[in-house]
Amino acid sequence: MSDLHEALRDDVRMLGESLGKTIEAELGSEFLQKIEHIRQLAKEGRGAERPEHQELLSAIGELEKDEVLPVARAFTQFLNLANIAEEHHRVRRHLDALEQDVPDDFETLIEELISKGFSPETIRDSLCSMNVELVLTAHPTEVNRRTLIQKYDGVLDCLRRLDRGEPVQEHLDQLIAQIWHTDEIRKQRPTPVDEAKWGFAVIENSLWTAIPAFYKRLDRQLQAKTGQGLPLTTSPVVFCSWMGGDRDGNPNVTARVTKQVLSLSQWMAADLYTRDVDQLRAELSMFRANSELLAITGDVAEPYRAILGDLRAKLCATRDAINDRLKGRVPSDHPCIESTEQLLEPLLICHRSLCECGMEKIAAGSLEDIIRRVACFGLSLVKLDIRQNADRHTAVLDELTQFYDRGTYSQWCEAERQAFLVQELSSKRPLIPRAWQPSEEVAEVLNTCRVAASAVPSSLGSYVISMASSPSDVLAVILLLQEHGMAWNIPVVPLFETLSDLDGGPDCIDALLNIPWYKAYTEGHQEVMIGYSDSSKDAGQLAAAWGQYRAQKSLTDVCRKHSVHLTLFHGRGGTVGRGGGPSHTAILSQPPGSVAGTLRVTEQGEMIRFKFGIPEIAMRNLELYTGAVLKATLAPVSHAKPEWSELLDALADDGLKSYRAVVREDSLFVPYFRSTTPEQELAKLPLGSRPAKRRADGGVESLRAIPWIFAWTQIRLMLPAWLGSDVALQRAVDDGKLEQLQQLYMNWPFFRSNIDLLEMVLAKSDTYIAAYYEKRLTSEDLGVLGASLRDRLKAMHAVVKQVKGLSMSERLLSTNPVIRQSIDVRNPYLDPLHFLQAELLYRDRNQPDERLEQALMVTMAGISAGMRNTG
Repeated sequence: MSDLHEALRDDVRMLGESLGKTIEAELGSEFLQKIEHIRQLAKEGRGAERPEHQELLSAIGELEKDEVLPVARAFTQFLNLANIAEEHHRVRRHLDALEQDVPDDFETLIEELISKGFSPETIRDSLCSMNVELVLTAHPTEVNRRTLIQKYDGVLDCLRRLDRGEPVQEHLDQLIAQIWHTDEIRKQRPTPVDEAKWGFAVIENSLWTAIPAFYKRLDRQLQAKTGQGLPLTTSPVVFCSWMGGDRDGNPNVTARVTKQVLSLSQWMAADLYTRDVDQLRAELSMFRANSELLAITGDVAEPYRAILGDLRAKLCATRDAINDRLKGRVPSDHPCIESTEQLLEPLLICHRSLCECGMEKIAAGSLEDIIRRVACFGLSLVKLDIRQNADRHTAVLDELTQFYDRGTYSQWCEAERQAFLVQELSSKRPLIPRAWQPSEEVAEVLNTCRVAASAVPSSLGSYVISMASSPSDVLAVILLLQEHGMAWNIPVVPLFETLSDLDGGPDCIDALLNIPWYKAYTEGHQEVMIGYSDSSKDAGQLAAAWGQYRAQKSLTDVCRKHSVHLTLFHGRGGTVGRGGGPSHTAILSQPPGSVAGTLRVTEQGEMIRFKFGIPEIAMRNLELYTGAVLKATLAPVSHAKPEWSELLDALADDGLKSYRAVVREDSLFVPYFRSTTPEQELAKLPLGSRPAKRRADGGVESLRAIPWIFAWTQIRLMLPAWLGSDVALQRAVDDGKLEQLQQLYMNWPFFRSNIDLLEMVLAKSDTYIAAYYEKRLTSEDLGVLGASLRDRLKAMHAVVKQVKGLSMSERLLSTNPVIRQSIDVRNPYLDPLHFLQAELLYRDRNQPDERLEQALMVTMAGISAGMRNTG
């Protein structure tokens, strides 16, 4: 810890001491000394050349039953507080850099693009026409309760105020005491509506501040480098959401829930704008106004307040009408705001008047902030996506065709399905009969279509189809939506998830665009979603990553052939096994041409809070997204050389066979996974509204990607991120291709980003921890597989060092000391949680006890906090 930045070290120590005082006040000094003794033993164990944990294990084994939970809570809360200190330090370092006149990365990017021959007009036009949609999802991997998140935000605010010299230590101690005396674990799973409200809270508490500040800075940078700023009503970045719309495998997301969430988002937007207009009315007390404004207000003393008063009344009426609908009441007939234009018009009139009357500085304040927010958030804060599995739509059509005595739709060949669907789409008569009584499940799908069709178009994003593989999957959704009165062309987006679906995706889109009716429907714009989670679980990380790359390249070529603009929607998660990693690096490593001014990407679970929960960090991430998309659009990386692609084909093939040989073909694998990891117990942790499995009776193959990765992360084996890659890379090295691999690493962003992410996850792995879980929980006959996996993991460390050109004596992440030290500092707090968890798993499986079960769930949350990801 001595190498950490001094200010960060001081913050971590201060927060730890405050937590210690709180624990001591409740449980006594003797108990606090016991916790400190365990921490010191863990630290000493890590200091040895080979981790030695016998004394630590003995200390943990001596804990009384009533001491286990508070010990788990102590280490968990320390890790949460350390995370807060690091987040604050990230903001502090960024602000320090700005104060030292260090050029912003975005300014440097503009200079770089100009030096490459792009005119300032081209750069500005590209930025103004850009459309980046960040899709907030709540699978969720956020293990912390919302009430605790609010208290953590309070701690963060105290750290900011302490930096300014304010006397807030007492309040900080109170907050930490509140945290200690609050249960970490929810008593019940959050509902989909709870998840949506959590997403709205991130917008209210951080992004509402970050967006206008970000655009103000972007405008200033553009003005300085290109001579023209960013138009007030232009927002290159907007936010979408799956919270309340993602029904794939989640029976809790119903048509009623989706309708409620749509209304709640509109209510929240109206409420936030009302507050903004109240503040603006207090500021705009000016009496001078132009003729345009006076023509509306008449000869009044304070014309700006007059026009804004009318706007406020309409906002309040809008908010009240939405509230009435939510409560089942008939709304009043007061005039409401029904379009973004109605909200923007009076604001823009005020802006023009102030500027014409020489009050530009006033116009550039709160007024421009509100206009920027309207451009980004519209009337609903986020556009809600609908997601449903393809087989649910097939079930609807099965019942319909059977009702009409036309056979069973699902048994028809693809050509027959397409012919039927296109015929019905072109028909003027309704398809759904009045006398038809669908099954409950089919009725729910139809109700969802009815809700989507009746929604305001600007409140919806896309309709995403999971497990899509054929053109008929897309046509079926359009038909069902049109049957319920949807009069506009919502993007219907196939999600290609498994390796075979990724490989077949380009042919599917080609066939779709060859259908004249469908091509006209697209209006020149096709969206396709690439799945990262399930493809990695299906094929292993290496084969999946290469499959995703190939699919994106082919999809780009197909859409170019049809003169249709392609938007790729990346279904990334927070972990490497789910496409995680630095977003800007991922964007810049995509195939050239696949990012052409548009991009959609999911921001999942706790990553939403890490990236956007603090305004200053949110601004930095918005800048990274915007800059990466601009650069990938104007100056993409070069195409991969044929020999590079050939090598990746071979690597992916070897990785796929090796991965599936273990996960699918080794009879020991499933029993080993279930006994050694907390996979079975994860269902007890109320992470989110969605079940851990798609089918209650399903095996590992039906397990969702999040609990799949969560389970391996908890024992530090990190298997989904590297299994298969080890054999593929080692075989290439053995075949004399090390130099070629090193050249790929140096010259190909796609390969380099994958190796760098692999290095990061390997640095978080720990074979000694994994071995202890196995020793405590797994039978000797299954241990054969465990020993093999740990040997492979150690070999993986060596081959990554070779590819990166590191010596064997160098540690992983030696070139990234910030992350390296973050891991090292956390290990002494993580180790006791790992050993406790293994012991608690053993006891829970043999002699269940409610107190120990609570402690078990706390260890899961603590390890998640320490690893900075869960799934």
